[in-house]
Amino acid sequence: MTGTRSRRPKGNLPAETTSFVGRRGEVGKARRLLSTARLVTLTGAAGVGKTRLALRVAAQLHDGFPDGVWLVELAALADDKLLPQTIADVLGIQDGSARPLLDTVSGYLEDKRLLLVLDNCEHLVDACAILADRLLRTAPDLRILASSRHALRAAGEHLLEVAPLPVPDLNQAQRRPTRYAAVRLFGERAAAALPGFRVGAGSRDTVARICHRLDGIPLAIELAAVRVRAMPVHQILRRLDDYFEFLAEGSRASIPRLRTLRATIDWSFDLCSVEEQDMWARASEFIGGFDLNAAETVCAGEDIAREAVLDLVDNLVSKSILTRVDGTAMARYRMLEPIRQYGQERLASSGHRTTVRTRHRDHYGRLAKQAERAWLGAQELEHYAQLQCEHANLRAGLEFCLTESTEEKAGLDIGSALWIYWFLSCSHTEGRYWLDRALEANPQPSPARAKALWINAWLALMQADTAAALSMVGESRRSAQRLDAESALGHALRVAGLATFFQDDVPGGAMLLDEALDCFRAAGDRSGVWITLLQLAGMTAILGEPQRAVDLGEECVDLSHTRAHLSRSWALWGLAISRWLIGDREGAGGLVREVIRINHRPSNRWSLVHSIEILGWITAAEGQYRRAARLLGAADPIWRSTGVLPGTLRHLAPSHHQCEQQTRQSLGDETFTLAFREGTRLTIDEAIAYALEPQRS
Repeated sequence: MTGTRSRRPKGNLPAETTSFVGRRGEVGKARRLLSTARLVTLTGAAGVGKTRLALRVAAQLHDGFPDGVWLVELAALADDKLLPQTIADVLGIQDGSARPLLDTVSGYLEDKRLLLVLDNCEHLVDACAILADRLLRTAPDLRILASSRHALRAAGEHLLEVAPLPVPDLNQAQRRPTRYAAVRLFGERAAAALPGFRVGAGSRDTVARICHRLDGIPLAIELAAVRVRAMPVHQILRRLDDYFEFLAEGSRASIPRLRTLRATIDWSFDLCSVEEQDMWARASEFIGGFDLNAAETVCAGEDIAREAVLDLVDNLVSKSILTRVDGTAMARYRMLEPIRQYGQERLASSGHRTTVRTRHRDHYGRLAKQAERAWLGAQELEHYAQLQCEHANLRAGLEFCLTESTEEKAGLDIGSALWIYWFLSCSHTEGRYWLDRALEANPQPSPARAKALWINAWLALMQADTAAALSMVGESRRSAQRLDAESALGHALRVAGLATFFQDDVPGGAMLLDEALDCFRAAGDRSGVWITLLQLAGMTAILGEPQRAVDLGEECVDLSHTRAHLSRSWALWGLAISRWLIGDREGAGGLVREVIRINHRPSNRWSLVHSIEILGWITAAEGQYRRAARLLGAADPIWRSTGVLPGTLRHLAPSHHQCEQQTRQSLGDETFTLAFREGTRLTIDEAIAYALEPQRS
């Protein structure tokens, strides 16, 4: 077996965009704790630098975790029910099963040596504690590094309090105030804002006083430091003194440390223009970041012109209110959580929050509907990637719809428009979560409800929740017939046909899919025709109608644009399995390899593992048994990350069992097991490379 071990580091830690100052003692202590403790929580006040410290520690420990270091950002997560889904998304787990997602995550991690960084846990403390306890009990080589304003209080937790940066003692003469981390931080951030700035003899005492006034809180120091663009340091100090004295009602005593950051953010807000203040407040509605188009759509209006948004965004970046996110094709921006929460308070008091939330919801709802319309077209992959990027904002829009009276209908529309996304990302559990809520909030019969019912029924069916699926698809079918909703009726028939097929009535399932196909053709619904052809081709092949199966499969392929890599890869795979079922191994193998080549992204595990699986069957049928065992082994950990095994899937089980039995008998148990284990040790990149190699033992 050939193939070179991937040298790419595993994980998703972001690159540092600004210098890391101080914290040598804390970094060392955290590393020592993680060498013996399995759960370490960095605690401390907002803005004290917990996230930066966690990321620096994680980066330094990276080489000690062969299965990667993975950052899970939780600030944007409002509902703890979606915590397992958020972790699964980060780890690339695409679980389409009915089992609790936490079980799948635990099973995936049980043999991994991995560091999980849970950032900003304070609003999900109980859920994070339960999750950490479960994962650590299941996975003996797992370590968790958490950041939170409060302890998780989980079993075995070790706490490390993150204090503010050291500042000079103003009661003692300081010859070298720059040896203090707080002063160095001010100097470096000020130099980044105003090239050429340095803390010299004429400014070091003033800078020391600024840092002392700000209690050494890093975020407060950074907000003050960027002001050197607009005023000299002595003026920054005077304005801070005046502002803090006002807050303390004239007292010369410092305001309490816990209020220092809030006071600094207040001060930064007051130094912004009115338009910048409004922009700050409105941009706080975004969760997990936003692009310029979103900012122009959501934040413009009520005294902010659309053409002014770009300059306002640039101004807020220069003031460190917004941070530009690197590593994306389109510029994206985000706020640190204390700054975003402050903006939320300002937005709530402005009287415009409902208007801004509605525009936010409408913008991301349009993205969902555009992605639905783009399916089968040349831009479908770009739209899907955009939905992945905007997942947190989509969640926020859905939550707004389902908690705000009179907005429930929009929630039903958006949740349904995301149906392709729910399936492609294997987010069956989350899709059902939103659709269950939307259907409960919209009980009256309507075309939108009929659509949501068949989508939710299909999700339930894919999780083997057949009773719920049949109940919902029955209501969808009756409602679609009354409302003369041809597409909804077609999908209801199609899902009913799948349920019939899964209950081992292949002729009955095919008959219902034929009816569905007629409905879609009559309605001119291309995506409905596409998915029905994909499913009907396999059923027809099982029924022993080889030419029709191939004809249906080829028509399905032709419906996808040649650059529609997502839909086209599934259509090619459907045609491949039809050719396999009719005995055309060479044709099936060529199609599956094409699927892997055009859609080889490791993140698309569901498509990838189906393709490796069928290559294993073909290889065994051609007598290459050792290679077949390795392919089955390569597929095994990927299957487990999806939460299902091929032996439980109706469309794969017979061929999978036959392949495994034939290969084991031909090689013998010992040789089969050895080759299978070799396959399980391949990385995903290596599994792809091995699958595309010329067939040989």
